[in-house]
Amino acid sequence: MLVHPQFDPVAINLGFFQIHWYGLTYLAAFGLFYLLATRRIRHAPYAAGGWTAREVEDLLFFGVLGVILGGRIGYVLFYKPGYYLANPLEIFAVWKGGMAFHGGLLGVLVAMVVFARLRGRRFFEVTDLVAPCVPTGLACGRLGNFINGELWGRAADASLPWAMVFPQSGSELPRHPSQLYQFALEGLALFVLLWFYGRSRGAHTSAAGGVVWGRVSGAFLVGYGSFRFIAEYFREPDSFLGLLALNLSMGQWLCVPMIVAGALIWWWAGRSAVAR
Repeated sequence: MLVHPQFDPVAINLGFFQIHWYGLTYLAAFGLFYLLATRRIRHAPYAAGGWTAREVEDLLFFGVLGVILGGRIGYVLFYKPGYYLANPLEIFAVWKGGMAFHGGLLGVLVAMVVFARLRGRRFFEVTDLVAPCVPTGLACGRLGNFINGELWGRAADASLPWAMVFPQSGSELPRHPSQLYQFALEGLALFVLLWFYGRSRGAHTSAAGGVVWGRVSGAFLVGYGSFRFIAEYFREPDSFLGLLALNLSMGQWLCVPMIVAGALIWWWAGRSAVAR
């Protein structure tokens, strides 16, 4: 049975200035997004669409705003609305933690709508570009969770070779290192699937030869929602919520509409090809 190594959450301490590992994982996430997106605009059909590295930089700026604002607002509304209603100033105390992926996703979608309108791009053209570049950022975030020893897993059989004790949980129970499960599923596996699918002819070309927008975005929603739903069976539910109806966590319930929406978008995209 392993014990969480209790990393110092501060990566660089200059006394008057501290840089946390979690902040570095966000920085790595944004850097990987830029690297992948600038490569993706060289692929069909983006190569013929006039996309530039400068547009990717602007897209990243909009995305960062969407992630931070949406992630925080989503956490407030989805997980602790009563607490923050009673303590509204705590909403701005982001250094205390509290970000929700599903809220961050909604924030990014709003940011993409604004970006698409300002640049005269189709919405799903933008989201199809973004989708394969997101999972590596999610992987970075889950590594940050593991380093911080937070969002630990449910109790596991002590005979499980990688079962781990998280002292931060307040118990000596062996647990699933669910952060690493999510790193592998929502991060690495989803990235590989979307990257190669996004480069395939079927992702962007209809049988009639028109350009298809939306299939990659739909695949992202279905893929992330499915992987997250599975991982939630190994992740300890939030103590202030516990398990909800049908013994599902809040994270799982939020994944259900995501999977349904993704499947509908993928189906709709195949019927809405645009002429070249």
